[in-house]
Amino acid sequence: MFRRLGGDAEARFCAGFIVASEPWITLGLTFEAALARLTDPSREVHVATVSGQIVGVLILFLDGTFKGYIQLLAVHPDWRSRGIGTRIIQFAEERIFRISPNVFLCVSSFNLEAQKFYERLGYRRVGELPDFVVNGFSEFLMRKTRGPLREFTPEK
Repeated sequence: MFRRLGGDAEARFCAGFIVASEPWITLGLTFEAALARLTDPSREVHVATVSGQIVGVLILFLDGTFKGYIQLLAVHPDWRSRGIGTRIIQFAEERIFRISPNVFLCVSSFNLEAQKFYERLGYRRVGELPDFVVNGFSEFLMRKTRGPLREFTPEK
């Protein structure tokens, strides 16, 4: 059900459904910018598939201060409300919790449905970035944790 993104055609397909939906419409994400994120070699990009068809995409950043950052999660419009997003988050957590005790993500202040979704999965708001992407809206930094960094031992 999960595998790495497989080339330019898949990246273009994912960029197309990302930019055609919220929150990326309001945030002004262009097709070119989405494509750049999907093909950034410093990111891990995974797709969720059902019967070989891409139904969702996940971009992880696994370095830096917020090691274990979910940069982007998107479910194709035809596959929403079927538990795909929850399975993508579970996959991301399994991957991240091997290397970090924390999973981070940002969610837009206008995206109330996503905020409820992440809270239901155990994420808590830990910060606010006003006017971070667009004026008039904040990005809320959210975290799910298994404990402090100093007490964490990564898996080998």
